Order: sequence, then structure tokens, then C-alpha cells
Amino acid sequence: MTEAWVGLGSNLGDREEHLRAAVSGLAGLGEVVCVSPIYETAPVGFLEQGPFLNAVACVRTERSATEFLAGLQELERAGGRVREVVNGPRTIDLDLLFWGAETLEIDGLVVPHLRMHMRAFVLAPLCDVAPELAHPRLGKSVSELLSELGDPGGVARLADSGADQ
Repeated sequence: MTEAWVGLGSNLGDREEHLRAAVSGLAGLGEVVCVSPIYETAPVGFLEQGPFLNAVACVRTERSATEFLAGLQELERAGGRVREVVNGPRTIDLDLLFWGAETLEIDGLVVPHLRMHMRAFVLAPLCDVAPELAHPRLGKSVSELLSELGDPGGVARLADSGADQ
């Protein structure tokens, strides 16, 4: 079994419902071990769009990394994800952040996620559920990586929230 860490994001429609549906879908890929609280975050990259809701989840799975990624992409399609603008608005975005403690580069899949260490919208929710989780390429915990970002600005935890509620 491998622990797959997944970043979830949504900024179109009923954002919380999209996150909940994605977490339910993740249960079809393995055992959902934990889900972080939800954060509201400013967009990154393409700025002409509304704020996102973001969370992370850990799934224990027996699938291979490429099978798991295919499952994530199918969940995105089922959730109405349309890829028209890079970093543009989306109903649901599911990113494979970590694949256990492995580093992978297979068929366009690069894990750990290449930019996650620069993104407070990933690191803040990840710190809520796994602050000591080590980034296998950088040799630092996610809490250290978040601390190095300084003031993340535009990242706010929603009170009493969680994508698994």
C-alpha cells in the first residue's frame, strides 16, 4: 500500500460540494486516511478568476502511480473539469503531491509535485494534517517549507471546515 497525498481545489460553482464529491470519489481509489480543513485562497498564475477553496487528502492505495493518476483525471472529468486556460477557473483540480516517500518521473507524471513547495495553498492545509511529512527531493518537512514562504497572503483557513464533512 502506498500513501498518496492529493491536493484538491475548486473555484467554480458550489466549491465546497465539489471538494466533498472529490473526497467521496477518492474513496474509490483507496482508503481515505485523512482530509485537511478547507482554505480559501487567492488564485496563482492566471489572476482573472475568483478565489479557490483548497484542501489535501491522504489516500492509501494499492494502485500504481499511473493508475492512481488516471483515477484522479477521471474524477476531474466526472466533476466537470474543462481545461481551457492554464491555471484557469475549474470546478475541481486534483494534483498528486506525494507518492509515499518516492520520487517519480513517468509518462509526464512528476512526483513530488514540482511547484508544491512554493504554494501556500498546498502547504498550509498539508501542515494541518502532516506537518512533519518530508519532501523527498528537498529533504525538508512541509512545515519547514511553509515557514520558508513567509507571509503566505491570500490563504485563509475556513472556520470549522473540512472537505470530509
